[in-house]
Formats: sequence, structure tokens, C-alpha cells
Amino acid sequence: MASPQTLQPVLKMKVDELFLFWLSEPSTQAMLKDYLNKIKNGEEIDLSHSDFKSTSTLVLTENNNIASKINGTDRMTAAFGAQCSPPSASLPSASGSNNRAGVNARALRRSVSTKKQAQAKKEEPVTPALSESIPKFYFPRGQPQANINIDNLISKIEQIFSQFPDERVTIKDMGLVAKACECPLYWKAPLFHAAGGDRRGYVSVHKFVAMWRKVLQTCHDDASKFLHLLAKPGCNYLEQEDFIPFLQDVVDSHIGLAFLKEASDFHSRYITTVVQRIFYNVNRSWTGKITCPELRRSSFLQNVALLEEEEEINQLTEFFSYEHFYVIYCKFWELDTDHDLYIDQRDLTRHNDQAISHRMIERLFSGAISRDRKVHKEAKLNYADFVWFLISEEDKKTETSIEYWFRCMDLDGDGLLSMYELQYFYQEQCQKLEALAIEPLPFEDCLCQMLDMVKPEIPGKITLRDLKRCKLSHIFFDTFFNIEKYLDHEQRDPLMAAKDTETMGQEISDWERYAAEEYDNLVAEETANEQYNDGYDNALDPVDHITCAFDLRNEKRHLFEIPNPHSNLDLDEYEYEDDFERPRK
Repeated sequence: MASPQTLQPVLKMKVDELFLFWLSEPSTQAMLKDYLNKIKNGEEIDLSHSDFKSTSTLVLTENNNIASKINGTDRMTAAFGAQCSPPSASLPSASGSNNRAGVNARALRRSVSTKKQAQAKKEEPVTPALSESIPKFYFPRGQPQANINIDNLISKIEQIFSQFPDERVTIKDMGLVAKACECPLYWKAPLFHAAGGDRRGYVSVHKFVAMWRKVLQTCHDDASKFLHLLAKPGCNYLEQEDFIPFLQDVVDSHIGLAFLKEASDFHSRYITTVVQRIFYNVNRSWTGKITCPELRRSSFLQNVALLEEEEEINQLTEFFSYEHFYVIYCKFWELDTDHDLYIDQRDLTRHNDQAISHRMIERLFSGAISRDRKVHKEAKLNYADFVWFLISEEDKKTETSIEYWFRCMDLDGDGLLSMYELQYFYQEQCQKLEALAIEPLPFEDCLCQMLDMVKPEIPGKITLRDLKRCKLSHIFFDTFFNIEKYLDHEQRDPLMAAKDTETMGQEISDWERYAAEEYDNLVAEETANEQYNDGYDNALDPVDHITCAFDLRNEKRHLFEIPNPHSNLDLDEYEYEDDFERPRK
């Protein structure tokens, strides 16, 4: 509700409007002209006119200035200034004194004073009672903890630094400092680099304490602290290259990746894979910049804490699994026949025995789901883009994969899948079915099935929200651009499909199942090739080599030699930065 102060100008305009209306009346003008003549002649003004019911008077000067006021009136004439009183024996001149008639002047002052007090009382702002009881609820950097003692934490850190010569700590011993800061062990690299250790090779106690005290005073939860440590100065978000020092330390120091130390050429590939998986799962806004709220909503920091507890890196399947990296990179290597670390449309067509339609592959290279300009200009996908593609292709049930394929199918970018767009992709599916001597379902019948399955809110148009709400989005997408999976869905027992729908989310994801199966197949194939090359005639039973993903870790050959005859790539020519999107200027 607006305060009286804001309404005063509006009220004044209304009063002025009424006054001008009254002043323009012919009778009013005639009356005022008569009064003016009487004032000039020094005559007494007769207030017995029927329009004036009050006995209030005004003493006027020759310039029509109000000299005194006696009693207000309830009529419209009060806005003009009430009525005039008879002039005194000697009418004051234009430069006359400001003396007031005794009783009338005192009455005027009392009336004006009373009105001012009443107006001031009305204009006092009324503070809502509820505003005092509403606590602060927005904490962009976490809610401050009342019982934290910063000085005690700093003293523990200083004790750790005192154990080292000159109170300087290198990255090798930074784990002790991280535990003293009450942080997970693998925060040690972010802490080390945030305190300037990457420039000197060590961190002094004074530099670290100053840095950590500032963090404790400004950041009040793990997400805001981690972002502050990794982000560039002045940035409140994380980009892909910000994760490189952190992940390089994981590769160098985690016991589950000890076998990878000697293969330094593959460090960058593994780090690239993990970074893309982080952004695939955490950066839900598709901006290429991870914010603090996105970091809080994700499980990434929990996985970072598990790095300390879990020695087997492959148990951390959401981000850090080496088996998953091995599967992705082998699939990319098989498609990249010229080994320039880029694949074109012809290369991607060979994925999974040409299961994906040509029209969908064209959309993948159109720039609909990639920020890399090279994808659109040169029609090539790099390894980082392939990570997103393969995870989305093998698990179409996650929100990111649904968004991924929705962007590809939305040809006009209006946020809706129209019947024209669905028919555009289904036409090629029909051609593939006919080539396999399978009679395709007419588009009208297929459309009815899809609409009954998705149940869109807008009749005839499917939105992203509709597909996310539908538990069978993977069947919807496979129907329009993956012929093999479409036939699998059609030939599967409906009871089994219904059971899968009920147990969705209670077992491992489609991606984890696919990665586990493909890894076993790749290891078995590599082992069989080695046995064949060594002169063995009997095929090796893959089961004997599945019990442990790294039974052959001592040899390392199946981990680093991609199962492809064209393995003549010079790894020294590979530049790590090419895997990442360059920041926009």
C-alpha cells in the first residue's frame, strides 16, 4: 500500500482540478469580480450570499494575498481559501505589516498547527510487524556457522607447517594441511595452487594462512570453498580448464591410477574424459560454466571425498572410473581411422554398425549440441564432444541425455517437437526397415503410439518437459533415429519392459551396464589377440579375465594399446588444450 506521502501530489492535482472547474463557472467569475471592486474601493464584503454558509473571513491585500484565515469550511470553497472577513478601518497596503488581528491570528495558528500535527501523524511510515520476524534466507556462499572458531583452525594449520623446514610445504605433503583444514584429502591440490604454490613449488605458512582465513570468512560451505579455490580470480564459476590441476593431482597420487604414471601420454585423455563427465552431470544449465548452486545440487564433492576412502578407482563410476574412460577412448579410436583426434560424419556413421540415422548424424554436426565452432564450420567432432555423444547414446534416461537428443530433434529451435519434425526423422527409419525386409509401421500409427506414451500437455506438440516426465523417453528417441534399439524394443517382452519401468532408478544405469560389458569385451579381445600372436590355438575364456579389471596391470598392454590395427599415432604431437573449448573473449 502506498504511503500518504506518495498520494499527496495526486490529491493536490485533484483539488487543483476542482478549483479550476469552480473558477471557470460564470457565476464564480462575476462574484469574484464584484468582490475585487469592493476591495479596491475599501467597501465591506457582504458574505450573506447563498453559496457561503460559513462566517469565516479573509483579510486580503490589494494583490489578493491572504492575510489571515478564520475557521475552515467543509465545502468546496475551502480549497480556494474560505471566506473573507471585513477589512479593518485602515486597509493595509501592498507593503503593509504582517500583524494579525489578535483572536483571529491565534485561531489561525492553532488551526494550522493542529492540521500539521495530524498530517505528520498520518505520514509516519508503518513498519510491518512480520518484517521483524523474517530471518535471512539467501546465502549464496553458504549459511554462516555460529560455532566455528577460525583462530583454533588457523593454529592447527600453523602446527602442521611448523613440522617442515622453514615452515614451507610442497604438494607432496599438502595432504596433511588439507586434513588440518578439515577438508577431504584430494582438496590438497586446489589448496596448494590457491596459495600460490604452483609459482614457487612450495607454500609458506603466512601465504596459506592469509588465503585460508579469507576463505573461511567469505565461504561457509564446501561448494563455495571448492569453487573459490579452483576458480580464476574474480570469477564465481568454474570452467573446464579450472579442473586440470586438481585432476592431474588425482592421476599422480591416487593408488588406483598408479599404473597410469608411466603412460604420461594418456594423462590428458583421462583428464579430458573426467572433465567432460563432470560438466555432463553437473553443468545442468549447458552454459559451460559450473556455478555454486549447480555444484551443491550435484554429487561431485561427495565423489571427491570418496577418492580418499576408495582405493579402487573403478568403483567411482559417476566421474573417475578408468574403465569407463578406456571404453570411451577405444570407441573413439576405432572411429578415428586417420587418428587426427577428430571424426567426421562418415566416421560417426560407422558407430554401432550404422545404427544411427544419417539425418540425426547431420544434426550432431550442425552445432545444435556443441559450442565448438569447428564442429559447425569443418563438420568434425573432437574427443570431448564424442564423450557427450556416447554417454547420451547409451543412456537416454538421464535428464542431460534427454536434453541432448531433444536439441537434436528440434530442427527449428522453437522448444517443441512438431509432427513435421517427427516425420522427418521417421522417414529414414522406414527406409531402413524396408531394406531389412521389415514392413514399417505407418507414421500415423507410430505417432499415435508415441503420443499415448508421452501424453504431451499441448496436443500435437511434444515439449522437453513432457519427455522428462515420461519414463519411456529412451523408447521415444530410439524410435526415430536408432534402428537397432528400436527393433530391440519392438521384439522385447512387454512384461519385461513394464518390470524395467518399475525398477528404474533402483539398479545400475544403462551407461554403467554398457561400459561394464564393453570393457569386458575389449579386455577379452585384447587378451585373445595376444594369445593368438603368441602361438596359442585355444581361445581364452573371457571369464577368467573379468574377475579383476586390472589383472594384466603389470603388463599394461591392454590398457594402453588401443585394439585397432592403425596404432601408429605419434602421441607426442597431441596437444592437451585441444580437448577443451577455448574461453570466449
